[in-house]
Amino acid sequence: MSDVINAVMAQYDANTKPANKKAKVSDEERLKRYFSTQLPKNKESGQKTFRILPPKNGKSPFVEVWFHEIKVGSDWVKLYCPNKNKTGDCPLCEIEKSLRGTGKKEDKDIASQYSARKFYIVKGIDRDHEEDGPKFWRFRHNYKKQGTLDKFVPVFSAKGDITDVEKGRDIILALGRDDSGYTKVTTIMPEDPGPLHEDPELVELWVNNEMTWEDVYAKKSYEYLDIVAQGEIPYWDKDEEKFITKTEWELKNNNDVTVETMDDDGQSTATIGGRKKEQTKSELAEEEKTVVKSTTTKTKASAKVPVKPAVKKAEIVDEDNDESDVEMDDLPF
Repeated sequence: MSDVINAVMAQYDANTKPANKKAKVSDEERLKRYFSTQLPKNKESGQKTFRILPPKNGKSPFVEVWFHEIKVGSDWVKLYCPNKNKTGDCPLCEIEKSLRGTGKKEDKDIASQYSARKFYIVKGIDRDHEEDGPKFWRFRHNYKKQGTLDKFVPVFSAKGDITDVEKGRDIILALGRDDSGYTKVTTIMPEDPGPLHEDPELVELWVNNEMTWEDVYAKKSYEYLDIVAQGEIPYWDKDEEKFITKTEWELKNNNDVTVETMDDDGQSTATIGGRKKEQTKSELAEEEKTVVKSTTTKTKASAKVPVKPAVKKAEIVDEDNDESDVEMDDLPF
């Protein structure tokens, strides 16, 4: 058989094999895969023990990923940035660029709230909950060299490869609070060298685990980010199978029961359900006027005039001067 025929047959075989898709991670499983250094509200200090798993192909175990930190409704959330991560366009970055382009200091201050921040994500074992298996820990980059990664570097320099399966080290994270009351990793202390675990089968299971940070920290769609950029709250519309604004949802449904559900990505999403109220003809007519007015207003505002987001405490800082190293809410969604 000629080389051309062999190539064609190999190509056909590769493209006709059943797709080996990952099973969708459940909400319960996702939360188990998330490592948090957050202190309980009634605690001023504490500690946790973590073991970094060896990375693939000798790469750094600390994966760099960019997220926006912005307030959606009453909650601060971290949203994956397609632009900074070079995977697509980002409405939040578009707003930032537009505001910085005006040359006004007030707009520059607002723009900083739309900036994406660099984070590191590392995979490892929570020694207090080994039964959960591998977890992912996300923490911010610190431009003043006073962050969590900066505390890791001396440990690697002095103790060698702490991710080694046989001679690596657990690390003890000492936790405290900053002046604003947020949790902060104050010190990182290496334990004596030792094996990842005494059970070789469990070690193999942990090391060969195929789950990545992308299975835990979801990437929101462009439409979701676009709604947030407009200063609105995204609601999942099951009828249209897409995100719409809270305002649009309420106008569309006029329901009287508010519930919390999960969207198609398995993320917590506010929705409204329940029976529709009985309406008189006059009420329906008034509602129709409201919908028309809302649609007209939205069309006029299609240029995406940003709504000033809530400021963290009383300070706005540029990315290059941002020295915070806190876990504000750091949920996986």
